[in-house]
Amino acid sequence: MGPTYRGRFAPSPTGPLHLGSAASALVGWLASRSVGGAFVVRVEDIDTPRVRRGMETEHLDDLRWLGLDWDEGTDVGGAFEPYRQSERTHLYDRALGELQRRGLTYLCDCSRADIARVASAPHEGDEGPRYPGTCRERGHLDRAWKREPAVRLKTPDREIVLFDRWQGEVRENVGRAVGDFVLRRGDGVYAYQLAVVVDDLAMGITEVVRGVDLLSSAARQALLCEILGGQPPRYAHHPLVVSADGSRLAKRAGGVPLRDQRDKGRSSSEIVARLARALGLDVGGRSKLGPRDLLESFDPGVLQGRRQARVLAME
Repeated sequence: MGPTYRGRFAPSPTGPLHLGSAASALVGWLASRSVGGAFVVRVEDIDTPRVRRGMETEHLDDLRWLGLDWDEGTDVGGAFEPYRQSERTHLYDRALGELQRRGLTYLCDCSRADIARVASAPHEGDEGPRYPGTCRERGHLDRAWKREPAVRLKTPDREIVLFDRWQGEVRENVGRAVGDFVLRRGDGVYAYQLAVVVDDLAMGITEVVRGVDLLSSAARQALLCEILGGQPPRYAHHPLVVSADGSRLAKRAGGVPLRDQRDKGRSSSEIVARLARALGLDVGGRSKLGPRDLLESFDPGVLQGRRQARVLAME
């Protein structure tokens, strides 16, 4: 990784920043700063019905409290403004328009229940069962819709191959795994997959660092990058930080939001040390340290091939 490295952290202001998100921010910051690269904080508020007032400001304050900084973002500006997805819908409009002109999309008014009833090979991913293509041949017709239709991508029947920095080779035929996925919902809200890809390409992001729970999105996003004529960024999915008993951190569980830890009087240096230790990073036996203390000894290789980390009990 050279000086042209551009990484990002993209929180969604739908709730408090929690320990798992803090771990992703820390790893992303270390990956960028360790090679002298740029670090971008982009606010993913595209799902406006779920956005909570004041959360963006709280997230940025929590990140700074942890000792992280960034070169571009909603509060510091940058060459690729705006850094708030709700202000970038014209770019998503343009990308979707291009795909529509190329005949790569269609309208679909199927509900999740409809899909579950007819799916021949149910695939319970982040979008539910695999979409069987019910509207593919009739989604361009002028007809009465049961509900406001979504826009789906005509997913090609071919394998996507990418090499994840920490999880290794990923092979997936997106069409067979998830089917024709949604680009814009029936309520007009752009899907995460399209918005993220458009933003990563527009902002020149070279590596996407995030938790392994989002690994299933990588093939879809790489495919969309290629279809839109861009070079997919490198993907780097770090181990998922879990609770002391091995269960996944629940956003609303007590003690999981970073603010809960701050309210209990824990210092940022203690939180950083615990998260770093859980991820397997070298803390030198210290119980308190800041992100910059980790830079000199940061070894990305310790994250290789691991899907789960553990955080010490933080009641």
